[in-house]
Amino acid sequence: MSILPWQTARLLHTIDESPFVRRFFFEATETDTFDFIPGQFVTLDLPISDRPSKRLRSYTIASAPDKSNKFELIIVLLEPGSGSHYLFENAHPGLEIKFRGPLGHFVLPEKIERDICFICTGTGIAPFRSQLLHLHKHKIPTKQIHLVYGSRLTSDLLYYEEMKKLETEFPEFQFHTTLSRETSENWPGSIGYVHPLYEKICEYGKRDMDFYLCGWRMMIDEAKVRIKEMGYDQERIKLEIYG
Repeated sequence: MSILPWQTARLLHTIDESPFVRRFFFEATETDTFDFIPGQFVTLDLPISDRPSKRLRSYTIASAPDKSNKFELIIVLLEPGSGSHYLFENAHPGLEIKFRGPLGHFVLPEKIERDICFICTGTGIAPFRSQLLHLHKHKIPTKQIHLVYGSRLTSDLLYYEEMKKLETEFPEFQFHTTLSRETSENWPGSIGYVHPLYEKICEYGKRDMDFYLCGWRMMIDEAKVRIKEMGYDQERIKLEIYG
């Protein structure tokens, strides 16, 4: 398989989504159409090291393909994290960055024949936002889709209002949110981690369902074990690990 060439992405603008998370809107300068499959990612070559392997950072595309040359990334400021610090500190319109993509196989099947449970934490919502917006916009036939999204505090919620609105417009879609460090006085919804939510949704193994997991390794490792204990085979589980 041929290696994709490096291209140039120009930063158009940014939006602060939460205190430590920012949305970056880029355009690919060498093409009129940057086409990708929802769920794929791009790799950025950032000027943060003399060693090429130390400069590369990969981020899932959070927007849906729209036949333009634009795409969105949502990035958390990590401590330490030289890549995210560079992007946050130099995030002025016109910034140009070399990138390669689209890459990755964390995508939906062409024909969706089973219910789907998306499970994510933090910026792991990015591929699922891209996929949900694409499915809804193009009225692609699907079964029931559940998005189980875990965060810490209400201030950390990403795309929350957009997902709530999409839930009202997309009959097959249900949005489930839980916060691990919030109090019931500040948050009327679920408190805790994501695991009890998807266990309830899949009725402890009684539903014909595929699972897509995206986020930090600790959450994904525990979810894999729990899903298998409910009787699902490994082939029903797809992973995208951050960090």
